[in-house]
Amino acid sequence: MPRTGRAEILTLAQVLTELDVPKSTFFRWKATGKAPCTIKYPNGSLHVRRVDLDTWLTAHEEAPAA
Repeated sequence: MPRTGRAEILTLAQVLTELDVPKSTFFRWKATGKAPCTIKYPNGSLHVRRVDLDTWLTAHEEAPAA
């Protein structure tokens, strides 16, 4: 996995696998500002910092039912 310093960087494929969503859903979320923050490399590939994905997941957790 690519790493920048100590920060883990995930490929888009890894993010899609972890979220269990198709690329089309991820890009719809991205277009509407609902996706985790992405990094666009000069070659056009998208990546996501592990910390940004974890923060995004935490923000989307539902409260436990009472």
